[in-house]
Amino acid sequence: MRGLDIVELGCGTAYFSAILAKWGARPVGVDPTPAQLATARRMQEESGIRFPLVEAPGEGVPLPDASFDLAFSEYGASLWAAPAQWVPEAARLLRPGGRLVFMTNSVLALLCTPDEGDVGERLMRPQKRMYRFEWPGQVGVEYHLSHGDWVDLLHESGFDVERLIDVYAGADATKHDYYGYVSPEWARKWPAEEI
Repeated sequence: MRGLDIVELGCGTAYFSAILAKWGARPVGVDPTPAQLATARRMQEESGIRFPLVEAPGEGVPLPDASFDLAFSEYGASLWAAPAQWVPEAARLLRPGGRLVFMTNSVLALLCTPDEGDVGERLMRPQKRMYRFEWPGQVGVEYHLSHGDWVDLLHESGFDVERLIDVYAGADATKHDYYGYVSPEWARKWPAEEI
């Protein structure tokens, strides 16, 4: 990471960018939410780790073309911004040979999540034409694509897909009460190939 110019799309409190800055990167955090950026600024004051923060959506970042070596999103733009807009925007921001790395929710978990309630063990919605989701009683919109649609969109935006990594709960995982998703017991009953 040392010496890389990095943009975090949907940085929230920018804790991930702070880690990269500690490793010698030059991050810029981008987020559309003033409250998240205010928290990020407080964390910068407390930690002494400072880097630019930009208030903007991942779909339209007011930074120059070809400015970064790496663009990444950990449940930021990759979940909350329209993929058909933020992925080409990430491509615009990257230098030739730059990389895009992002993390978002599991397609299978989404397919097994009813409109209300916790994720289950049965399919609750079709995979074909997944895109925009609004949840009853929740503020905001989430975006989810099938793996094939992600690959197509990435190729259309000029990216080569190097890897798709499925993340699994470890044998010692515990369920945090905050999350209403898959329990560690449920995740452990399925065999998983170690990465």
